[in-house]
This record gives sequence, structure tokens and C-alpha cells, in this order.
Amino acid sequence: MLKKILFFILLPISVIADDCVQYKKTPFVNIKNPEWTKTVVLSDDPMDEYNGKYFSFKLHGITETSFMEKYEIDFNVIPEYDGYCIVVNGVDAVVGYENFLVKIDKSHKKNSCSYNAVLKHEEKHINAYLSILKDMEPDIKNSIFNAMNSVMPIFAPDIESIDSLLDDLYKKLENHPELVLLHQKIDAAQEIRNKRIDQDEDHNELKQCE
Repeated sequence: MLKKILFFILLPISVIADDCVQYKKTPFVNIKNPEWTKTVVLSDDPMDEYNGKYFSFKLHGITETSFMEKYEIDFNVIPEYDGYCIVVNGVDAVVGYENFLVKIDKSHKKNSCSYNAVLKHEEKHINAYLSILKDMEPDIKNSIFNAMNSVMPIFAPDIESIDSLLDDLYKKLENHPELVLLHQKIDAAQEIRNKRIDQDEDHNELKQCE
């Protein structure tokens, strides 16, 4: 008897939620890269030798960066029966590298020949990161579009529940398979391009400073 009661209570909610589907839109996707900065510092401690999987070398400098994603979903709230339909119009996204921190071994005095040689090498790594964004621009836009396009209109029983439903929507967007795969592709590209720079580097400019 209890199961029957629950069934008849849930059925109208399902029907109302289905009525929101009529408002489904093809989402717009606007993407821009963040304004990035470059900071160069001397390391507090001497840098150790780097032992990679296939090669090793004395580490003279290192570049650290942070990858950011910021999504602002544009939506409408449409009254429907005893609640509201939350309809996604699209998303404004900021995706890319935000800051670059270049650390140079303290053995290289600032503005010296060796310091400038190491800095020039680290700038190659910065360019590698930025080239990933340029080369993968179509993949980034398609992945975000597919993730957004999978979002169906959501039924909210009252105004108070809209914020929590939107929070859930953002979490689903972050964990969407398309975006998870995109992150994996970006991580792989970072590793490949940075390794290639270090493997191909002969340090001729640095040697000329000795």
C-alpha cells in the first residue's frame, strides 16, 4: 500500500519535469583565455639534478603554472505549473593558464649571461603551454558545448531551491565525461611538449656563458 502511495505522489512531479523539456535550447558557448602573468624569481635553495624517465640533467630552472576554468552559466527561470523551469541559454567560460612562475637556480646571478640563457629556455616552456591552448581551441569549445548541450531544463518546485539546483548543475558540468577527457588531453599535451623541449635542448647558450 505504501508503494502505491509513493507512486502516485511522484508521478505528477515527473510529468511537471517533463513539461520543462519544451524550453530546451541549443546553448551558446563563449570562451576566452585569462590574462596571464609571468613572474621570475631566484630559487631559495640550489636546484637538484632532474632524473626523468628517459633522461637526466642538472636543473637550472623550472616553470610552474596554474590552469584555471571559470564557468558562468546564463539561464532563464520560467514559471511552470506549481514551480519553475530552469533553462540554460549558454555559458561564458574563461579557460587557460593564469600565472607562470619561473624559478631560476640561485647559482645564476640576476641578469647575468647564464641567468638570461636559463630564462630564455624557460620561456620556451611558457610558449609550449600557450600553444596547447591555441592548438586545442576547437577541442576545448566542442567539449564545453557538448557538456552544456547535455543539460536539460530543470524543474524547481520553488524559488528557494533554484540556487542549490544550479550548484548541482555546476558540479555536473565539472565532472562531465567530455570535460574529464579534455583535461586528460591537456595534461598529456603538457607532458609531451615540455619533455620535448628539455630533450632537444643542448644548452649551447648556457655553455657559451662559461
